[in-house]
Amino acid sequence: MADNPLKALNEVGQSVWLDNLYRDLITTGSLIHMVEDGITGITSNPTIFQKAISGSASYDESMREMLSKGITDAKELFLNLAMEDVTRAADVLHPVYRASKCLSGYVSIEVSPDLAHDTRETINEALHLFSAINRKNILVKVPATVEGLPAIEELTASGVNVNVTLLFSIERYKEVTEAYIRGLEKRLSKKEQINEITSVASFFVSRVDTLVDKRLEQRIASSPGEERGRLTALLGKAAVANAKLAYREYERIFSAPRFLALKEKGANVQRLLWGSTGTKNPKYSDIKYVDELIGPDTINTMPEATLTAFKDHGKVRITIGQGMDEAGEVLRELSSLGISMKEVTDQLEKEGVKAFADSYFALLDEIRKRIGRIKG
Repeated sequence: MADNPLKALNEVGQSVWLDNLYRDLITTGSLIHMVEDGITGITSNPTIFQKAISGSASYDESMREMLSKGITDAKELFLNLAMEDVTRAADVLHPVYRASKCLSGYVSIEVSPDLAHDTRETINEALHLFSAINRKNILVKVPATVEGLPAIEELTASGVNVNVTLLFSIERYKEVTEAYIRGLEKRLSKKEQINEITSVASFFVSRVDTLVDKRLEQRIASSPGEERGRLTALLGKAAVANAKLAYREYERIFSAPRFLALKEKGANVQRLLWGSTGTKNPKYSDIKYVDELIGPDTINTMPEATLTAFKDHGKVRITIGQGMDEAGEVLRELSSLGISMKEVTDQLEKEGVKAFADSYFALLDEIRKRIGRIKG
C-alpha cells in the first residue's frame, strides 16, 4: 500500500476529493501538485465561491472582460466566473478521468441556491451549466430537497451528471437513489446510452454531530445521573452512525435485481460521497470523519486542513462496515431519549439551504460593488 495515506485511500477504493476551488489554485499550478499527491476530484459550493471571489483580486481581469462584452448582471457574471474555474479544473483533472475509466476526475458546480425549492428552474439551470461547460467530467450539484428529487430524475434521464448535495437523512437518501434509478430507466426506455452517466450522493456528516451534540448537552445539563450517563455516551456518535447506516442502504439498493438489470446495460452505481468531513469540535480527532468512514466505492471530499491532517497521520483500513449493529443502536438510543433524527436532519437541510443562499446573495452584493469599482 502507498506510503502516502491519500493515495492509499484510493487504493482501497475510496476516492479523495478536495472540497475547495479558487482561481489561484489553478493558475499557480497548486492543483496539479495536489492531483499528483492523490486528489482525484473537486467539489465547490456557493460559500466556497463567495470566499474565493470576495477575498481575491484574481477575478477582476475576467470581470473586466465580461463587462466589456456587455455582461453586467451580477448572477450572470458569477456563473461565468464559476464556469471558468470549473472548466479549467476539469481540464486539469481530465487525465484522472480517463485513467480511472470515468470513475473519478470530476469537478462539481452547484445550481443557484435560491432555486432549491424550484424544480423546473433547477432543471433549466443545470442543463445550461452542463451544456455550457461542455466537459464530460463535471457534476452539477442539485440539493436533495423534496423539489430537487424530480429534478434529479429528469436530469439523469437527460444525460446530466448529478451530484446530489445537502443530504442528511437516510430516508431522503433512499428517495435520492430512487430518483437516480428512475432517471436511468427512463433514459434506457428512450434507447439512449446510460454507461457514461455518473452520479454521486453527497451525504453530510459532521454537521449532524454538531446539532445532535448541542441537543445532548442541553439535556445533560438538566438530567439526573443515570440518564446523564446515557446522554453523555452518545456525544460524537450520531454522525458516523447515520452515515454507516446510509452505506448499508447503498449496498442493499445497488445489489438488488432492479439495479443489476441496469448495470448489465452499463449503468454506474451512484456512489456515496461523504461531505462536511472537517471536524468542527476540537475535542474530536481532526480526521474523525475520514478515519471512521473508509470503504470501497465511496468518496470523501475534504477541506484542505483535513487533507493535510490525514496525509500527516491518517491510517488506512476499511472501517465503513465496522460497528453496523452499534450504529443502529446509537440511533435507537437517541430516539428513546427523545432526540428525533428526523427533526435533526430536517433542520439541517433547512439551515444548509439558507446558509448557501445567504452566501450566494452576499456574493452577488460583492460582485455589484466590484462592478462599481471596476467601472469607476
